[in-house]
Amino acid sequence: MRGPGKVERREPPARCAAGFEALCAAFAALRDEGEATRFLRDLATPAELEAFAERWRIALLLDEGAYSYREIAAATGASTTTIARVARFLKEERHQGYRLMIDRMKKTARRKEKAR
Repeated sequence: MRGPGKVERREPPARCAAGFEALCAAFAALRDEGEATRFLRDLATPAELEAFAERWRIALLLDEGAYSYREIAAATGASTTTIARVARFLKEERHQGYRLMIDRMKKTARRKEKAR
């Protein structure tokens, strides 16, 4: 336990870990946005894709730093619990996947802007 009401995260069983690694390798092999779109549409249900998109939008809004959780909830339809979870992963969790991709996309946008 990491605090009151917090459940410690456990690593998945080996068979799940191997499948997850293979999935990550598949994502890494994607060449462009079009391939990513095709793969995600095959892999996930429409509801799962909607949830992924919602979390990404929340991460972008949180990164802007200009909105409260309630404002983000109103703009996205997400619960404040979901927003808090995304905020925790954006700022505190060790994986830093949201941060990695937000920073990378900002860098790409700056390069494209300079090339104009």
